[in-house]
Amino acid sequence: MTSALDNAGHVPVLTAEVLHYLQPGRGGLFVDCTVGLGGHARALLEAGATRVIGLDRDPDALAVARERLAPWSDRVELVHADYRALDEVLDGRGIPFVDGALADLGVSSLQLDAPGRGFSFQRDEPLDMRMDRSRSGTAAEERYSRRIARAIVHARREAPIDTTGRLASIVRRGIPRRGYMRIDPATRTFQALRIWVNRELEGLDRFLEAAARRLRAGARLVVITFHSLEDRVVKHTLRALERGGARGLTLLKVLTKKPVTPGDAEVRSNPRARSAKLRAAERVS
Repeated sequence: MTSALDNAGHVPVLTAEVLHYLQPGRGGLFVDCTVGLGGHARALLEAGATRVIGLDRDPDALAVARERLAPWSDRVELVHADYRALDEVLDGRGIPFVDGALADLGVSSLQLDAPGRGFSFQRDEPLDMRMDRSRSGTAAEERYSRRIARAIVHARREAPIDTTGRLASIVRRGIPRRGYMRIDPATRTFQALRIWVNRELEGLDRFLEAAARRLRAGARLVVITFHSLEDRVVKHTLRALERGGARGLTLLKVLTKKPVTPGDAEVRSNPRARSAKLRAAERVS
């Protein structure tokens, strides 16, 4: 199998682990619910998936994915849709069940690196953070949240906080510095804003149940998260679906007792993978 490395050098996280759990070599229809730049979808196709439907709420990412997946254009359909619209997308195509589903809930390299998106404080630019820029509402939890909040309130009296650089500077001043800090002090604040702007936790549990119900017996669901709030929702929802949930019907068998994380080699080659956690489950009924 060739590498899932795309033309710009972006590598999807935990690719080998995704393939291990989804088993695309069996063939069939797989849904990449957060297709991003197409790295995981490409790996699925190269490993034997018969067909892939890719969803993403970022039109810019879909444009890149469409170009990179062009060699498999007869086996790929890309849809501008939020992953939480999975039922609507499949119903609209008359598809009752799929042979595997993947949701990588992280921010794509395109969103972090592209100028003007406002996800990163590495550049001073408009504070946007929307994954889907066709939606309104920009961004114009953490240990020191009270200090940061006071610093933000004070700064807003002087001028609006509408750029990434200004917000990062305010947050850094609001957090006491004690020697070397591995992660920039502004990271958690930017993450919290991004979660709020994109409603990243809203409806995640319902999506997981919907995805589970769309799996054929023996098909698998893989979810990759990048922060503890999402991982907690995924862990508890998968366990509830394994126990039977409110309806008393066991849908899934959890395959990962603990989350699967990247090895040292992957983190060295792709530092953004360091916080990734993968959980997998299999449809049993």
